[in-house]
Amino acid sequence: MKITDLLRPEGIKINAVPSDQMDAIDQLVALQDASGNIADTVEYKKAILAREGEFSTAVGDGIAIPHAKTKAVKKPGLAAMTLAKGVDWKAPDDAPATLAFMIAAPEGQNNVHLEMLAKLSQLLMHEEFANALRSAKTPEEFLATIDRGEAERDAEKAQEAKKDAAPKAESDLPEVLAITACPTGIAHTYMAAEALEKKATEMGIKLKAETQGSAGAKNVLTAEEIAHAKGIIIAADKNVERERFAGKPVYSTNVSAGIQEPEKLINIILNGEAPVQEGSVATASSAISGEKDSVGHILYKHLMNGVSHMLPFVIGGGILTAIAFLVDIKAAGTATYGSTIPAAALFKTIGGEAFGLMLPILAAYIAESIADRPGLAPGFVGGLFAKTGYDLAYLANINAATPPTTISGGFIAALFAGFAAGYLMLGIERMCDNLPASLEGIKPILLYPLLGILAIGIVMLVLNPLFGAINTGLSDFLNGMGTGNIVLLGAVVGGMMSIDMGGPFNKAAYVFGTAALVTPGGTTGQIIMASVMAGGMVPPLVIALSTTFFKNRWTKANRDAGLVNYIMGLSFISEGAIPYAAADPGHVLPSCIIGSAIAGGLSALFGCTLPAPHGGIWVIAVIGNPLMYAASVLIGSVVGTLIISLWKKALPASESGLA
Repeated sequence: MKITDLLRPEGIKINAVPSDQMDAIDQLVALQDASGNIADTVEYKKAILAREGEFSTAVGDGIAIPHAKTKAVKKPGLAAMTLAKGVDWKAPDDAPATLAFMIAAPEGQNNVHLEMLAKLSQLLMHEEFANALRSAKTPEEFLATIDRGEAERDAEKAQEAKKDAAPKAESDLPEVLAITACPTGIAHTYMAAEALEKKATEMGIKLKAETQGSAGAKNVLTAEEIAHAKGIIIAADKNVERERFAGKPVYSTNVSAGIQEPEKLINIILNGEAPVQEGSVATASSAISGEKDSVGHILYKHLMNGVSHMLPFVIGGGILTAIAFLVDIKAAGTATYGSTIPAAALFKTIGGEAFGLMLPILAAYIAESIADRPGLAPGFVGGLFAKTGYDLAYLANINAATPPTTISGGFIAALFAGFAAGYLMLGIERMCDNLPASLEGIKPILLYPLLGILAIGIVMLVLNPLFGAINTGLSDFLNGMGTGNIVLLGAVVGGMMSIDMGGPFNKAAYVFGTAALVTPGGTTGQIIMASVMAGGMVPPLVIALSTTFFKNRWTKANRDAGLVNYIMGLSFISEGAIPYAAADPGHVLPSCIIGSAIAGGLSALFGCTLPAPHGGIWVIAVIGNPLMYAASVLIGSVVGTLIISLWKKALPASESGLA
């Protein structure tokens, strides 16, 4: 297979003049459709925009490679455009894109076409090749240029393969090694590897880059190469296993830096500026990363690791518990509500046990993020102690006729337990570094769990009374809030759900809501959770309503993709609005934030309650004051819709597709 087997003349547009990035994407999607590569253009474009929402697919030097791997693709293919006037694609070097390739990859396939896409990505890193494509006058000339460049590249690789097959002297081994990887593993992975290898050749040194792409790891680094190398560059936007680099300098950064700053990365290794990878433990992420993360960002990454693992338990367990209340609705108001009949008891038992794992899982995976696998067991035990509230007074009187009552430290205690267990584990590992080499094998299976669990257990027994008092105070504060204060709080958490739609602010609001949900006493926590969900439902609904009732503000592709946001909004999936926010943050974000704040505030004002931490409109039956809750979401959505629709200018008929 050749690259041009994936690109047809009808998929190429020479000297296109799109009005902006979104228009360029629309034209490229149309070229993919004309080539017969796409089964569903709406879903394909949605996947393209979602990828752009993560970070720009412009790689600099006037090149953009938007791509998506999705079920909406019928067969692998390419579309290409040369852009006569250039388009702002938010490139890292701020250069306008003058050459764009759009990649369509079918989901679940790791076939030979991925190797062709990798080869194209590598070719584009060569300026003379890219300029030849820009100079093409016809699609046929464009294709001929690709064929010529591919043939030359294959010849070079054949020569390199012959050299690699010959026995190597130590002087032939690479001085610097690299691993490149991006979440999709389609384009940036290979472009970063090519940029690093190309720059190393210019600098007169040997560099080998392993690519961890969709088709698996290629050009894998050998133990001999690792032992000989001065250091390793990891240019990746996903986790890369580092244990094989123990004792070697490792500099970690993002994949874009591999494309944009290859010389800087190589010099960091050559100048001995990279930190040394310790043992088999990932240490703290800050110790390995060459990027100088702030303390706040490091702690945030550890927290998010815990939260992301906790959410399935919270959502699954919470909704099952809500179903129990729904099934047992006749017993509402009684002490046994939710378990008076076997069916309800089934849902409540399973849901309650799953939900009850929330705090131990949170603490366990915070600790695991800090100290890798050795932190998992101490973190889980610390979170369990945070949940139960065991303290020294309880132990001292455990055999009394009436043992003392324990008070759970709740969410705050679990957070502390996770971080404490992680950093305690790091300290224990360093202490064990001085043990004889003969004990190396028993460290991870005996010493680490034994000492780690004991240490965090003692810490939590001592500090749990403090966390219990804090948790009780927080509960009393929430339950003592007047109507005005709870409305303000509802508006704040509702608005936060729209600030970054799945990012740190959104997650902070959601975590606060779920924490309030498990804080004992009254229904205040359920009011806060209801406001959080109301705020999160608004952004997709704003987009859906605006694209439906203000059609001339949007392109046809925007309008088609907007329909699915009705379902996403009603299902409490805020991320449905991300592609629109990424394309036009100045209009979309303020409108959605205002609408979400209004919805959250009104929900609190009407005293709406939500015992489930997720579910959207599908758990309306267990929402307290459901009619006013629906009204709150609708009012917030309508206000957001009017703001964005009246603020945005109407598009020309040629762009909107409306006669």
